[in-house]
Amino acid sequence: MNELVGKPVDRVDGRLKVTGTANYSAEYYPKNVAYGVIVESTIAKGRIKNIDITTAGKAPGVINIMTYKNSMNLHFPQSSDPGGGKYAEKDLLPLQNDRIFYGGQAIAVVIAETFEQAEQAAMLVTADYEKDKPVFDLEKNVEKAYKPVAGLGGSQIQMTRGNTEAALQNASVKLEETYTTPVYHHNAMEPHATTAEWNGDQLMIYDATQSVMGSKNLMAAMLGVEPEKVRLVALFIGGGFGSKGFSWPNTVLTAMAAKLVNRPVKLVLKRQQMFTNAGRRTQTIQKISLGTDNTGKLNAIKHATTSESSFVDEFVEPAGVATAMLYSCANADINHSLVRLNKGTPCPTRAPGEAPGTYAIEAAMDELAYKLNMDPIQLRLVNYNEKDEQKNQQFSSKNLKECYQRGADAIGWAQRNPKPGSIREGNYLVGYGMATATYPANRSASTAKAVLFPDGHAEILCGTQDIGTGTYTIMTQVAADALGLPIEKVKVKLGDSSYPKGANSGGSQVSASVGPAIRAAALGAKSKLVKMAIADAGSPLHGQKEETIIADNGQLHLINQPDKGETYSAILNRHGLDKIEVLATTNVSTRQQQEANPAAKTGAEAQAAQESKSNPAVQEDEHTDRKPYSFHSFGAQFVKLRVDAQLGTVHIDKIVSVMDVGKVMNLKTAKNQIMGGAIFGIGMALMEETAYDPNDGRVVTRDLAQYLVPVHADMPEFDIQFIDKPDTIISPIGARGIGEIGITGITAAIVNAIYHATGKRVRNLPVTPDKLL
Repeated sequence: MNELVGKPVDRVDGRLKVTGTANYSAEYYPKNVAYGVIVESTIAKGRIKNIDITTAGKAPGVINIMTYKNSMNLHFPQSSDPGGGKYAEKDLLPLQNDRIFYGGQAIAVVIAETFEQAEQAAMLVTADYEKDKPVFDLEKNVEKAYKPVAGLGGSQIQMTRGNTEAALQNASVKLEETYTTPVYHHNAMEPHATTAEWNGDQLMIYDATQSVMGSKNLMAAMLGVEPEKVRLVALFIGGGFGSKGFSWPNTVLTAMAAKLVNRPVKLVLKRQQMFTNAGRRTQTIQKISLGTDNTGKLNAIKHATTSESSFVDEFVEPAGVATAMLYSCANADINHSLVRLNKGTPCPTRAPGEAPGTYAIEAAMDELAYKLNMDPIQLRLVNYNEKDEQKNQQFSSKNLKECYQRGADAIGWAQRNPKPGSIREGNYLVGYGMATATYPANRSASTAKAVLFPDGHAEILCGTQDIGTGTYTIMTQVAADALGLPIEKVKVKLGDSSYPKGANSGGSQVSASVGPAIRAAALGAKSKLVKMAIADAGSPLHGQKEETIIADNGQLHLINQPDKGETYSAILNRHGLDKIEVLATTNVSTRQQQEANPAAKTGAEAQAAQESKSNPAVQEDEHTDRKPYSFHSFGAQFVKLRVDAQLGTVHIDKIVSVMDVGKVMNLKTAKNQIMGGAIFGIGMALMEETAYDPNDGRVVTRDLAQYLVPVHADMPEFDIQFIDKPDTIISPIGARGIGEIGITGITAAIVNAIYHATGKRVRNLPVTPDKLL
């Protein structure tokens, strides 16, 4: 049987999506459902003196209006990790008091018979405020910056090695520049949406989340109910990009509203509310200092990032973390500072840290190359490292040199004139740029269940989620290969907290985390079937050794005698079984600061742990020594573009992305992910920017008419390539995550190409036409 993993298999959920039969969280309609609409604050700091709901309460269809005066009391959650459930603003539980910390903060929820009635009534709610003076400008408040101890999940963000200051002073060639990025918003196609229904003390939630298990546990903790009494479902998610990795007010407010009116309630954020109530990427100010000898060998790197967080939580954009490991350099100083502002809390946004961070360091490396009169690729090769010098660990796998070579060949790098402003095509200035891409290869513990049925089909259950990236498809490929079944005979079920616990969709970890668990469960089910056949005197495989038997197309047969065997159905039917089930937990984490699932197991988790002790696939995986290794993916981004010499407009002709991400699970969905990341990079480089009113700090660009994102007319030719060498150290399936690396490096490659085309270096994103004229 031909292996399915790696093939460009069509999405198994594709027909459901294009026919409108894939239900998203806003598309569940419990009987007697009511509709909620959030009312937002109109000031950025202060207190509510009075909230007037009298007129709104009399509006047609209004059932009730929930404010801090009549809402249920919430409990402060203990978890700060998205996998365990992370509330986005830990010090601001919604509708618990009268304090206002940012413009757009939720101050009420109107609940009505229809969405239109709720929306109309929400406009009638008014509030009087006791205003305080807000702080909302990062650059004007840099002197208030402090250095946070750690990043998300306790990650290290303040790093040093060697003596950077002394090395900079003694460097033959120095570069010191500051690069800035604005606030960006996620703008997933699907807005945040929740439907909640109470049945006594049992709570059913349909939610748009990147963490089915984490969100379920978080809601239980905040609402003060036992976790087993909460079920959360997210079968399909229309993109998240990090925004749905944390839980925002809409989810818990929907459950609170449903409790208040004793009816199911649906609450969907408007696009404008996505700019105030669902996170963002923070603004950054990044100061890069580089020192080299005359050959270009780095002897000092300093990357100092100042970003902002809110007054109600602390989120650090770890822009310098990639710089700490990307190039060989004996002396490095990576530090991060935060300024508290009266804005909504930032959160992970596709490749948090690495996306803005690789822009800054890779733009600086390009500037350094020109200063040294050196090819930008050659500068990177001179400083190529074979190990993570910050951790003093070997990379589990690295093929970056091949990425450089293949990307350069594909873009025609050697044929370009390296002098800035030297290439013209009519009225256009032509430029070429490149940059390195990188992202950590993460993995965490996951559990899966494999079930084989007498009719020859199998089901795989795992409480992870597909956020639109193709997880349903690649996990079906993994399971089908392990079970020896055609793909149409395997159904993977995800997105339900009643399933065994899977990884959250964050840090590009689902493939590397869930894939091994599904593979182990499937292999365990197949092994169980083989043992039944071997022990069965009525089977043609009776008395054979397990290692001599293989599975192919729903049959077991001898390796050397394909005609000697029988179908799965025959074995199960002869034994009178309606199914066989196997649970498998792969208890592995690549995050050094976290243990893999250290807590004591109970119930299904305990059963999975017990079964896994006798599962050879689990044991081999868990006993792989990963301590000597640093896990990262790498890539090279190349861009060819044209700049209109009179208008300053930029048109990207071609993007070449060559990625070293371990084993490619599905060529079609993998290309889709890298292309999507590159499109994000186009937006970061050329157009995306959230603007705030300088008078009151409220968001001005609150919809997709004013917040510009790339559209079809902006698309270049894409050439996406993969090294496709399995990383067998991170997992038996050899795959590293692919969801975020595509956005790293690409913004710098575009900016570097603009410099090559025009001779103008723009260090404050986005590069808009006015900055090139």
